[in-house]
Amino acid sequence: MTSSVLGQLRKGRKMNKTLIIAEIGINHNGNLDLAEKLIDVASSAGCDFVKFQKRDIESCYTEEELNSPRESPWGKTFRTQKEGLEFSEWQYDKIDEYCRKRKIGWFASPWDLKSIDFLSKYEMPWLKVPSALITNMEFLEKCRMGIPIILSTGMSTLKMVQEAVQVCDPSVILHCTSTYPSKAEELNLRSIPRMMMEFPGKTIGFSNHSPGIIYMPVAVALGARVVEFHITLDRSMYGSDQAASIEPEGVFKVVKYIRGVESALGDGVKRIYPSEEPIVKKLRR
Repeated sequence: MTSSVLGQLRKGRKMNKTLIIAEIGINHNGNLDLAEKLIDVASSAGCDFVKFQKRDIESCYTEEELNSPRESPWGKTFRTQKEGLEFSEWQYDKIDEYCRKRKIGWFASPWDLKSIDFLSKYEMPWLKVPSALITNMEFLEKCRMGIPIILSTGMSTLKMVQEAVQVCDPSVILHCTSTYPSKAEELNLRSIPRMMMEFPGKTIGFSNHSPGIIYMPVAVALGARVVEFHITLDRSMYGSDQAASIEPEGVFKVVKYIRGVESALGDGVKRIYPSEEPIVKKLRR
């Protein structure tokens, strides 16, 4: 995606091309090779960006939480699990390098103040505010550091979203439901045109947490200009987000269907197409 298109999206201008974000999140399971394979899938499918999550675990969790029992591939405590899922600086350097090689952009959701500082060293197009932190005013203030913001709005009322927008001034607001996976009856996609009316100067999008691929093209038809969804190589892999993620074949279909919907929406001008002219002559009396 060109820098001019990114600039227009950041300024909230209506775009014909939907920005497609493949969220790797923590589905890499702390494995750089697995992360690169997921980047390969997103790039080959035609996604515009991949997204990760960054946590400083000492900031995000209490000692009691970190020392609590938790079985995982890395050990038997919550701490060993969270440490196993986190990438270090050299690994993010490799991700940055690999994304440049595959010609796909990347950015991340910081989950604490230290992680905002950590991510600021990279040339990212956005910081992503996760839904869990939409009411944390100190965090929202810290995010206003010159990098445009994408705001996720799961677990939120419209009032909460309005208050967060006042503090962090996001360029993109994503409607979503924070269940993993989300049920169809809880997706509430009609919130997308509602948010377009409530925030006319912002780009409105949809962050999907359902393993179904049908809802993302529907979101585009309803006006979403940014679509984000979790990706995985295999939904049966270890991880809390895997069940809400899309496998490689589905990633290709999502991109194809979104681009098809964009084309089918047209410009809204009712007309007779040249391809219809022979039919007019044949059938109209």
